[in-house]
Amino acid sequence: MRSLGLLGLGFLAGAVMSLGLAPVQAVWAAPLALIVIAVLLLRTERPLQAGALGWLFGCGYFGFGLSWIMEPFQVDAAADGWMAPFALAGLAAGLALFWALAFWGAAWLARGGWRLVALMGCWILAELARAYVLTGFPWAGFAQLAMPEGAALRAVPWIGAQGFTGLLLFAVLPLAMMWRRPFQALAPMVAVLASFAWMPRGPEFGGDLPLTDHSVRLVQPNAPQAEKWLPEKRWLFVRRMLELTAAPTADGGRPDLVIWPETAIPTLQNYIDSDNLRPQLLAAADGAELLYGIQRREDGQYMNSAVVMAADGAVLDIYDKVHLVPFGEYMPLPSLWRRFGVFGLAARADSGYAPGTDRGLLDTTAGRALPLICYEGVFAQDVGAVAKRADYLVLITNDAWFGSYSGPYQHLVQAQLRAAEQGLPMLRVANTGITAVIDPYGRISESLALNTAGSLDARLPAALPPTLYSRTGDWPALFAALLLITVALGPRLRAKTRGTLA
Repeated sequence: MRSLGLLGLGFLAGAVMSLGLAPVQAVWAAPLALIVIAVLLLRTERPLQAGALGWLFGCGYFGFGLSWIMEPFQVDAAADGWMAPFALAGLAAGLALFWALAFWGAAWLARGGWRLVALMGCWILAELARAYVLTGFPWAGFAQLAMPEGAALRAVPWIGAQGFTGLLLFAVLPLAMMWRRPFQALAPMVAVLASFAWMPRGPEFGGDLPLTDHSVRLVQPNAPQAEKWLPEKRWLFVRRMLELTAAPTADGGRPDLVIWPETAIPTLQNYIDSDNLRPQLLAAADGAELLYGIQRREDGQYMNSAVVMAADGAVLDIYDKVHLVPFGEYMPLPSLWRRFGVFGLAARADSGYAPGTDRGLLDTTAGRALPLICYEGVFAQDVGAVAKRADYLVLITNDAWFGSYSGPYQHLVQAQLRAAEQGLPMLRVANTGITAVIDPYGRISESLALNTAGSLDARLPAALPPTLYSRTGDWPALFAALLLITVALGPRLRAKTRGTLA
């Protein structure tokens, strides 16, 4: 009975920690939950019990924090709605396995207070694995939890989101021993707080924030997913974007670059001319360059793409989305799922989209842009994978799939982290929102509210020099994890050595 109560508290602690995610963003949620789970871990007796504790903690956290995953299945609820609870339960249980291994490993490696040191290392490894293994899914990482004074945005240019995981665990987990060893419990927290004293803050918005000479217009059509592809409505949203694009700026001029969201145009790039769209795009842009999301077909395969169109109508560049969404944009093992009549939510041609092969930069009138399409903004390693440094990031997305509660807000937080990690501004253009201009410190300077139609005119912020994280990636986080595990093993190895000598 005592063991069941301990495990039940673990699940509850995970649910509480999910309140730190957007849109609630309770600052107290993560520290409280982490202290509770650390106390519970110290009370576990066997590694298997510790693993179960970590798994239930993860189930509570991911089960509540990722509830938006059910929203895509409601777009066509009659056909797909039955899959929603299974998708949430399967995703939460699967992601929680990474944490189960971390807790099991910590309990197997060390005893007493050293178990918390081992957990720090194992948990960092688990989060790294969650970001990379099986294409990765780092959504709801520790850097996405609300922290005082934007702590994550200040830290990630130096250590990245995975490094922030270690920083948070190092500061908070020892507090579980406060009643026994107050000095050892408080010292890591004090050290972490001191480290923030020399981490630079960004300048205040206004005259101190460097801006380029390039003007941009971000267009948010607000096309509900259930209506976006309906024959009787889909061109209505295109006309809306054309009108928003054609409107003059406040000073009567024209922007240098206009950006439309992911799959903004409900046809294939192959049919732009046959559908008589090119003249309409040129007329609306009226001398501005246009970057838009669209699907295209090549060699019998479909791609989710971003196209840059010059002021004279020529296609300057095309980017095909590289990191696709499993079960959404493509089906792993398609022949297996085909037998059961299960296809991806956005699938075309039976097994979905084909991935692009080149993660290069797009040449635009506003400079070299690193393009990201929707899900790609979740992955820090994708943003850092390009050899040449961009002038800015551009993320086009269709967050209508994510509903109106938590998904769009959590996706936006991750865009802020990507900008801060690289020290690059980001232009984020979303179908239903949240469209935003994000400065190179990861702060939102201007935005359009969720579920509204409109356009946003702004000057593109200037990039900062390359950050430390942009040079090192996640290697320091991996090294820190292995170092913590080695330190935690010290007492056990010394005891074994003494026993051998005796």
